[in-house]
Amino acid sequence: MPYVNIKITNEGATADQKRQLIEGVTQLLVDVLNKNPKTTVVVIDEVETDNWGIGGIPVTELRKTSK
Repeated sequence: MPYVNIKITNEGATADQKRQLIEGVTQLLVDVLNKNPKTTVVVIDEVETDNWGIGGIPVTELRKTSK
């Protein structure tokens, strides 16, 4: 039973976009590893940008400087 955990920042991914991620990752495991889609689990965690850092800087701050 494959388990895939996708982590994204909580910046507005729609329900449809998340559905596409779940479908796409499931299909990838079917195509590449011949896994059963009925036993493939995909979880999407949305993380506050204050809790996600890149290069030692919280994403919240990075977003402010990139505008």
